[in-house]
Amino acid sequence: MSITIYNSLTNRQEELIPIEDKKIRMYSCGVTVYDRSHIGHARSLYLFETIRRYLKFRGFDVLFIRNITDIDDKIINKANESGKEWTEVVEDNLLAYQQDLARLGVPPADVEPRATENIDDMIGYVRELVQKGFAYEVDGDVYFRVRQFRDYGKLSGQSIEKMQEAVRIDKDEKKEDPLDFALWKKSKPGEPSWSSPWGKGRPGWHIECSVMSQKYSSSDTLDIHAGGRDLIFPHHENEIAQAEAYTGKPFARYWIHHGLLTINGQKMAKSLGNFITIEEAVTKYGANILKMFFLSSHYRSNIDFSDQRLEEAGKHFESLDLLVQELCALNLPQDETVDPLPFLQDFYAAMDDDFNTPKALAVLSDMTHWCWKMMESQMGDKKSKLQAALAILEKAEEVFGLEYTREARLDPDENNLLQARARAREEKNYRKSDELRDRLRERGIMIMDTPQGQKWRRV
Repeated sequence: MSITIYNSLTNRQEELIPIEDKKIRMYSCGVTVYDRSHIGHARSLYLFETIRRYLKFRGFDVLFIRNITDIDDKIINKANESGKEWTEVVEDNLLAYQQDLARLGVPPADVEPRATENIDDMIGYVRELVQKGFAYEVDGDVYFRVRQFRDYGKLSGQSIEKMQEAVRIDKDEKKEDPLDFALWKKSKPGEPSWSSPWGKGRPGWHIECSVMSQKYSSSDTLDIHAGGRDLIFPHHENEIAQAEAYTGKPFARYWIHHGLLTINGQKMAKSLGNFITIEEAVTKYGANILKMFFLSSHYRSNIDFSDQRLEEAGKHFESLDLLVQELCALNLPQDETVDPLPFLQDFYAAMDDDFNTPKALAVLSDMTHWCWKMMESQMGDKKSKLQAALAILEKAEEVFGLEYTREARLDPDENNLLQARARAREEKNYRKSDELRDRLRERGIMIMDTPQGQKWRRV
């Protein structure tokens, strides 16, 4: 089976064919470390990590690069607002970002270059664009000539004429054309700066990604460039223009973009009081439930963050986790010759279809119901079939970066509460049963009532 992905550049689903056999160079735009990372960042970080994991699981050699923007107007503004040095703002938020990755259970990319470590390469890149006539200097600033690059707009689907209508023309603008964008910015007094042929300054945001993605992939053309839909224009459009003007080659073969995240139907913003950091979300819901929430919608779809959706995600994870506990308790035979269940091919088919995680979760849900029925059956080879099901659940755990409980123990007090609740349900004393369930919940124990009786797991 082949993997197909939706290519934002061509607006159609295409078979994934790497430039080099089985080797994929993948780049994702990373965070700008001027503030704490939020759940929108969490979705991006987790989804592209999941795609990397699945590609590796399917036998591809994946080189994954995700940059860190550590010099930007937002960082300078935050430093001015807080009275801190810009380097202090960067290091504080970079440490918090790394801690957030650990909270999510998302490993670093294979390479995570910082913009400030690659300034010389960016200067050389800009110099070459100037020499080729694609860029020009004005009073210490360097701009890219958008109209000089004939394919500008091919990713976003916007024409130069439409862009021109949307641009506000400033009479004092130094640029030759209002559409031109900055490659190098002259630094103001007191701002961080680096020496360049055009004077003291710093790189523009767009040039960072073009330079670092090509440098660390050791290639003019990426297999996959990933990012949020909100970056298509102007950021990714500008990346393409710079890179292809520089090399004369396609910048990336496949562009994949995830949808946006809202909170209770609203855009996330500190002014609205709905800005949720990764730390806050993981503390409240747990990494497993947060991941299940992200998996419940296709990566290209927008997704709304709400307590109801997180509760649904929690129930879905609990059903998988409880089943794994039950299967592990059966001491199933470890027989590698067991034939795989059809559910495995269905799981692959879902993920091969543009990484359709909701469909893959539906396969696991169907298999969960099948397993419970199988455990009640008198079929002679049911243990081998349940072993095959456990293997599928473990594959999903690996691909999705989940962490099942597997084996859980109760202390004597917890065991007494659990037995008391079971008796209360037998006596149909549901009020007492609910009270005991709440007491167990306070101890971090989730109760599920199933056809096979009362089940529990730690949360």
